[in-house]
Parts: sequence; structure tokens; C-alpha cells
Amino acid sequence: MNKDSNGYTFLFAIILVAVVGTSLASLSVGLKPRQAKNVEVKKKMDILGAIKIESTRKTATEVYSKYILSDECLIINDLGEVVDGDAFKVDIKKEYRDKKLPVTARNYPLYVANIDGSKKYIIPMVGSGLWGPIWGYIAVNEDKKSIFGAVFDHKTETPGLGAEIKTAAFQKQFVNELISDNGTYKKMRIVKDGSGSSKEFTVDGITGGTITSKGVEEMLDRTVQVYVNYFNK
Repeated sequence: MNKDSNGYTFLFAIILVAVVGTSLASLSVGLKPRQAKNVEVKKKMDILGAIKIESTRKTATEVYSKYILSDECLIINDLGEVVDGDAFKVDIKKEYRDKKLPVTARNYPLYVANIDGSKKYIIPMVGSGLWGPIWGYIAVNEDKKSIFGAVFDHKTETPGLGAEIKTAAFQKQFVNELISDNGTYKKMRIVKDGSGSSKEFTVDGITGGTITSKGVEEMLDRTVQVYVNYFNK
């Protein structure tokens, strides 16, 4: 075949694309189990973070089994009623992205931990920031109304602005805040006027990260009231 012809060029390109495509597909399939394991470990680290337990990718699974009462973890629906299923296997990010899935059909996992003889109830949540998804976990004390700990994270928020939701300075503001008053759900407000520390059910937002802060507020409001319904039951 004439190597200077158009036919040769097209044939070479087709073969190259086929070889590279096959290699990438094989690599992707081969790495799927490892990717799934990494997602599982990160999830366990985040859950532990909400109850102020440090872990690494190497220790997360062992530490998780020590503190999380897997047989007491459960799933509730939007009415706060318990439904069947494995709480850890629920992908709330996937359900949130699925615009065809009715809100009433979403699953709400609840993780239960034991810290020095005291139970903590860990609530996962997902929402939208300025540039992409945000998510987090809050741990509620055994009284089922006060927050023990909180962790938040993001995918693409701006460093120094919206990305600050994952810092300890922002997250520690939620400790001891209430999610309900006498059994009545109370919305957590995130404000930018600096009054968060002086008012109930209020924390200070991120300076210059108003949209991300409001994203956290919406995420909390939409999610936590479902769990308050469950706690009241």
C-alpha cells in the first residue's frame, strides 16, 4: 500500500483509534473495583468525620466498624417512615442528580454510631454550590435535636471563597446548634451579617461565598426536616 495515499492515512487512523479505545476501555473496566473501593472508603471517612473521629484511607474500614452500629443503620422516606434497604448502599448523589426521580421516591439513609456509650445519628445530604455539587454529614446527639458535629465538602467551589465550607472554622459553628425546638423543625439560617454566633438556629456564612453558603443552607433545610419527622415518630 502506498504510505503517502489518503487510504493509508485513514486506515492507520482507524487502527490507532481502535487500539487506543480498546486499551482505555479495558483499563477503565479493570480499575472499576478499585474506584468503587475508593468511593466506599471516602464515604466512611466522611461519616466518621461527622462524629469527630479521625481516619485514613488505610484505617477507615476498621475504625468505621468500631464506631458505626451497622445493624441499626436504616433508610427512611420523605415522610420519616422506615423503609427496607441497606443504608450504606444508597447513593444520595445519584438520586439528587436524577431529575426524573420524584422527591417522594428518594431514600434518606441514617447512620447510627456509638461514642463512649452515647448514640449519635449521622445524616448525609447533598446539594448544589456555585460551580457544582456540594455535600455533607451532620451528627445529631442522642437527644435527637442538637448537633454533635458536621463536615461539608465540594467538587469545584472557588478556593478561598466557597471552598471554605470544608474548613474546620466553618464546620465547628454547627456544633451544639439545634435542628428542632420541642419537636418542631427549625430551619438553620446561614447569614452574612456576622450575627451567626449571637442568634439561635443561625451560623455565619463564608465571606465572598454567599451562593455556596446558601447552597449549604438549602441542603440542610431540604434534608434535615425529613429526619426530624423520623425522630418525632
